[in-house]
Amino acid sequence: MKFIKRESNLQKNEILAIAKSNVEEWQKITGEEIKPMADDELILNFAYIIGFGTAGLRGKMLPGPANMNNEIVSLATRSLAELVIEAKGEKSGVVIACDSRNNSEEFSKLAASVLAAAGVKTYLFDSLRPTPELSFAIRHLGCKAGINITASHNTKEYNGYKVYWEDGAQLPPVEAKKVADKFYEIDIASIPKADFDSAVKSGVISIIGKEVDDAYLKNVLAQSKSPDMIKKNSDKLHLLYTPLHGAGYRLVPEALALAGFKNVKIVESQGTPDGNFPTVEKPNPQFIAAFNEGIKCGDDADLIIATDPDADRMGIALKNKDGKFEALTGNQIALVIIDYIIKSKAIPENPAMVKSIVSSELAAVICRKNNIEVFNVYTGFKYIGEKIKEFEKSGEYNFLFGFEESYGYLTGTYARDKDGVAASLIAAEAALYAKLQGKTLFDVLDDIYEEYGFWGEYWGETVITAPNFAEEMASIMKKLRLDPPHDISGLKVVKITDYESGVTRDVMTGESEALPFPSENVLTYILDDTSSVTIRPSGTEPKIKLYFFICSESKEDSLEKLEKLKSFFNF
Repeated sequence: MKFIKRESNLQKNEILAIAKSNVEEWQKITGEEIKPMADDELILNFAYIIGFGTAGLRGKMLPGPANMNNEIVSLATRSLAELVIEAKGEKSGVVIACDSRNNSEEFSKLAASVLAAAGVKTYLFDSLRPTPELSFAIRHLGCKAGINITASHNTKEYNGYKVYWEDGAQLPPVEAKKVADKFYEIDIASIPKADFDSAVKSGVISIIGKEVDDAYLKNVLAQSKSPDMIKKNSDKLHLLYTPLHGAGYRLVPEALALAGFKNVKIVESQGTPDGNFPTVEKPNPQFIAAFNEGIKCGDDADLIIATDPDADRMGIALKNKDGKFEALTGNQIALVIIDYIIKSKAIPENPAMVKSIVSSELAAVICRKNNIEVFNVYTGFKYIGEKIKEFEKSGEYNFLFGFEESYGYLTGTYARDKDGVAASLIAAEAALYAKLQGKTLFDVLDDIYEEYGFWGEYWGETVITAPNFAEEMASIMKKLRLDPPHDISGLKVVKITDYESGVTRDVMTGESEALPFPSENVLTYILDDTSSVTIRPSGTEPKIKLYFFICSESKEDSLEKLEKLKSFFNF
């Protein structure tokens, strides 16, 4: 089969001819009968190969090289196997986990069979596990790499394939490019696969479970900042937890119970793993709808905690001043966690907080005022993992906390990815600490705004529907660079930071300053009231994402500014 690179300059008729040829080959390889498609749909599914982005692969479970299916899982795994062998890591091996999604278990066993056929030692969890445990297991078992079959918080039609390297962080850019390049070199029709049962019997594939769980939970519990506070007040906080039919169903309640929380209930309708996510359209704690089932049965709950299907993201909801449940944003959760960590005084010498460039600037203000060094990195938790690695090597800083606005948090170095299990524990602690002072986490936020100033933090996205969505996104970003706005909805642009060129430019003085970052396709506009807008194309989906940080005197003023800023960016 021939796959076209998305940046190619072929004409549509040439691309269509390749797509039609690929359909014929696909049917021969898989035995599937491909239904007739319109030309654009044919190109979308069969001309291109699925992109290997910031978090590996992610796509709908459909036929064709642009989607998630057995053939693509085999291709990705063979590509990774060759990288591992080139790095002389076949004896160290690869560990594999999966979440609750449809086909996740099948894909994980298939990946194990491909690795085994390549002569790579393979560890496979006996059932679904949270993503952060996979990150931990790589380091715990001394593996060269790791695979997690998951599409994180996407809807039920999706699945994905996250790849990790020996440090437990997602695959670094150099290695990721090597894997992506191999997609175009390997014959998808002739990838060797070992017989799964025989490989398990021979020991090439080792099934793992409780031993790794126990070691992982020990590290999660070590993140507790005030274990004595929990033990003395174990029955004073009522927690309700929903795994949203995902991989957190067992370990989150276990971690909370082991920490000492006695009043922990599970949302029964969402407590069983189910890849169809029957009670929620979007299994994402970012949306209040994800909490609806919990709200139905959570009248006595001080806090509702939700994790996404692979339990790396964590969200919380609690009653506001009107007595209605309201979800905190990812940035707000980070603020209350940072505030709690500071007040608990569980801070090492030379502490450092790491956040993505599109995450809360208020978090940076809080940390700097409390003598905590702040580091900004690109979106993707692997970049936070890289900073942890730098700190350990130099000894200059001790990692305190890392987060992304997309509901990802990490408080320790045992894992190198966001951890919804540990974040659930820390959020519960913060809520208990507040309750003992007669407050809720909303009161804590009000205290933070009063002490440090109000920042409105919002995000939006534009879905690109064109078949050649990568080209369309590139065109939009190019136009913004060639003709940058002088003002946005009445607010003057005073500084433009272009992470692709590696320069931040003062519009008023013309002075430029080099950025301490590698090149990345991201733009930030700083406005004359210190508000900002950051724009970046997604690395895994056909979307352009926008992040608004709005400096205002009040929430109402912030929302008014937001509507004006959002209306300006109409792609």
